[in-house]
Amino acid sequence: MQFFITDVFAEEKYSGNQLATYIVDSPLTDLEMQQIAHEIHFSESTFILSETPGKKGYCVRIFTPEKGKD
Repeated sequence: MQFFITDVFAEEKYSGNQLATYIVDSPLTDLEMQQIAHEIHFSESTFILSETPGKKGYCVRIFTPEKGKD
């Protein structure tokens, strides 16, 4: 699974909040995504579930180290 570290809310390189972004290549359960987010321990981890955007964009799940959000 591809994994990226991105700085968000940053005005310059290497500042802001770290965000983990995973490109999911095979299905993950909610529990697995929660465990990954807990292990990386960034304020948020995002899981991109679709390779191509739909009419409303990409299908993304967001998890904090403690709880997931849709």
